[in-house]
Amino acid sequence: MFPTGERVPPQSLEAEQSVLGSMIISKDAIYTAMELLTPADFYRTAHQKIFEAIVALCDRGEPVDVVILSEELENNRCLEEVGGRSYLLALANAVPTAANVEYYARIVREKSIMRALISTATDIVTRCYDFPGGDVDEFLDEAERAIFEIRRQGQQGGFAPLKEALMQAFDRIERLYDQKKGVTGISTGFTDLDRITAGLQESDLIIVAARPSMGKTTLALNMAHHCAVKEKRPTAFFSMEMSKEQLAQRMLCAQAHIDAQNMRRGYLTTEDWQRLTRAVGPLSEAPLYIDDNASLSAMDIRSRARRLKAERGLDAIFIDYLQLMRGHGRAENRQQELSDISRSLKSLAKELRVPVVALSQLSRAVEKRPDRRPILSDLMESGGIEANADMVLFIYREAYYFQDSDKGNIAEIIVAKQRNGPTGTVELYFLDRYTKFANITREELVEAGPEPASGEGMLGD
Repeated sequence: MFPTGERVPPQSLEAEQSVLGSMIISKDAIYTAMELLTPADFYRTAHQKIFEAIVALCDRGEPVDVVILSEELENNRCLEEVGGRSYLLALANAVPTAANVEYYARIVREKSIMRALISTATDIVTRCYDFPGGDVDEFLDEAERAIFEIRRQGQQGGFAPLKEALMQAFDRIERLYDQKKGVTGISTGFTDLDRITAGLQESDLIIVAARPSMGKTTLALNMAHHCAVKEKRPTAFFSMEMSKEQLAQRMLCAQAHIDAQNMRRGYLTTEDWQRLTRAVGPLSEAPLYIDDNASLSAMDIRSRARRLKAERGLDAIFIDYLQLMRGHGRAENRQQELSDISRSLKSLAKELRVPVVALSQLSRAVEKRPDRRPILSDLMESGGIEANADMVLFIYREAYYFQDSDKGNIAEIIVAKQRNGPTGTVELYFLDRYTKFANITREELVEAGPEPASGEGMLGD
């Protein structure tokens, strides 16, 4: 918020107009401005919408001029709101050349940072006056984090010399050598899977794909549980298929080792209640944040993840699942739309430097092969999903397809693609009645309780 009074927040409408005018007359200027600015950097709402429209046209590979931009804004129902075609023409005529667009953009960015600093500082002052008492150090930490976030947003990326990258890489290698942990990312909680993947790596897009009822949601929840409960890492779980209450119930079953079907029917023993009571504590203290909005776009997820990282920290993101996400409505077909979505999620992983684990359906083609094992081409409406992913994991349970299988409740986790590591297959025990996967070790199976009969109590994904 801005303090009330006569003073106008820092701004330069002339610089904003010069940036937009340069973008209208030069494609190179569009790329330069996109590297330095976001819509929120513009003070005038009309300028924000014009900038968004130009970027949208550029993203679709379409040319930008006054006529095409007017059509785009008309389609967005905001042409008159931004000043009409005459204002766009005035913007284009306001600059004789786009050569100075970077200079103009930096002015706009600097003013935006000043406004953000004023808003944050005003909020801190207000909270100081209203501070009810308590942990002052925690309050100072929050204030410092808010200021730091402004600095972080003001640091623009770009080219860096190889020497700088080599030094950073060497420092990381040295730390790993000293630790000798084997898991360089966030542990999945599954020993053999960590051995192949070295954990969930920051900036990676990880696709977990399977046919319905194979356990995609269960595996993702187990990983998120390990991140938040065991590793104490702030974790976001976007669920477009199940409600937060349903997810919480599944996590309680997994944590307390209670038969999920019995819980759903209300058949709980005294021992079950005791286990539930013990399970609530660790789960309630875990930094796991669930968003169960049923219709989210990549931009929605990006915005909410950014806010969560700024406010509470964020080390991992889980999304259930890709095919339920909304596109921007401009793609030629759903395949292209999902390709755009996966590319945006990869961009989000890089921006926030966190692993993004996205679940995906598989096409029916997998059902036509004799052994039913999925391959990369089975990714439903795959488009660019495979290309954008750093890692692709498939879940396969032989006993689901073949009743005479001797695999019982053994599930295969197939590492079908790993950009920076080997591929391979690991086996996990699928404890479907407890909605969890487990390492195949005697200790974990004894802790989990008796083995359910094959096919009993299937809970789907």
